[in-house]
Amino acid sequence: MSEQGVEVPRALASGPSAFIPAKEILKEGPDQDILIESFLSMGRVDHITMVMVLHPAYLSCFLRTQHALLEMDGPLPRHWRHYIVVMAAARHHCSYTVQQHSAGFLEAGGEESWLSGLQHAPTKLRSLQTLNKLLAHRPWLITQKHVQELVCPGADPRWSLAELIHAVVLMAHAHSLCSFVWGCGLNPEPDHIGGYTFQLPSPIHPPHSPQCPAHEDGRQEIVDGAMEVEVLMQRMVELQLQEEECTQEEMVTRFERERSESIPTAVVRGAPPDLVLRLVEDQEFRYEDFAPRGEQSPNTMRAQDYSWEDHGFSLVNRLLPDMGQLLDEKFQVVSNLTYNRMAMHEDVDTHTLRKALWNYIHCLYGIRYDDYDYGSVNVLLERSLKVFVKTMACHPEQTTARVYHAFWRHFRHSEKVHANLIVMEARLQAALLYVLRAITHYMR
Repeated sequence: MSEQGVEVPRALASGPSAFIPAKEILKEGPDQDILIESFLSMGRVDHITMVMVLHPAYLSCFLRTQHALLEMDGPLPRHWRHYIVVMAAARHHCSYTVQQHSAGFLEAGGEESWLSGLQHAPTKLRSLQTLNKLLAHRPWLITQKHVQELVCPGADPRWSLAELIHAVVLMAHAHSLCSFVWGCGLNPEPDHIGGYTFQLPSPIHPPHSPQCPAHEDGRQEIVDGAMEVEVLMQRMVELQLQEEECTQEEMVTRFERERSESIPTAVVRGAPPDLVLRLVEDQEFRYEDFAPRGEQSPNTMRAQDYSWEDHGFSLVNRLLPDMGQLLDEKFQVVSNLTYNRMAMHEDVDTHTLRKALWNYIHCLYGIRYDDYDYGSVNVLLERSLKVFVKTMACHPEQTTARVYHAFWRHFRHSEKVHANLIVMEARLQAALLYVLRAITHYMR
């Protein structure tokens, strides 16, 4: 084609992630079978899959759930499903996910005009906007009134409970997927806007991606990183041996201290592309801390009052058959995922660290476990990790390479991706708990 004078686009990125060198992803030895499975189901192996394949057991689960949500029998037409994902991803300015599912929407027979602005979509889809923005940024504000407005007799247009549960799972799935896309620094696909160029690379200035920032003193960095790992290992051992019993009051105090800790995450990014902005209503509505200092905060959700295991799972399974099972399997896989290693150490029990990460994210979302000592969070999660986790869980569009590279400096990239998966699934479950609780209250 070039010889005939046709301009041929060239992929801009040298790998799926701007944070993780491509050779690191390939070095971990991708699972060929699952990549073949992904290619057969989607017609391509996208950047999400190429990074997630560092954890094949999780990827397999993720692909099954996403396929069921978007392609299998269900109450919503296929093109609506993709459009709901597009609407949800736009809240986090995630042009990667917006472009990916815009293509899925058109393939499924969707009208192109819907993508030029929400005003062109059916009223019924637009009526999800309030729920979409609350789920994305402040799910604890969702009440049965929001559900009632959509499903009660007389609502115009009216959602059935089965349709609504399908829609909220799609939205929560999309929001948490945006956390993963931003948190792993995924590059645009070669056919996305920003993913290709018609210019030839300059021989003088080879293209580079914003990977590890250069350090003047690499050896000092290695020494510091190794020390961090040793300290963390020691703390994990001490916590496992600790027998001190805390009073219930002390446990609540530690939770509140953790929840209201000030973790700065504000980074100002350039304006998102127009293809994203035209799909966002009420752009000023963003994440706000569950408990801003000195202000009246919403009531904490106590896990024993409403939990995934005892309440959410059965509700989803009843209204959207098999989806509760698929989500539950995904939560289980990510909670139990371990390779019994940490940085340069083998045979390590990482359970306390994984649990601290999961419970910290739920804490940010105002969910408290009565039997968990939140003092462990402060012991195990150093500040740079908290900054990364909070940014990714609460406003992922502000994640930067600097925030990614600042934590766990001596860990493998696959271990950082593992942390990303925990954040993504804990965030998904937290958002679902609030909206499912509201649906349960409505149904009573």
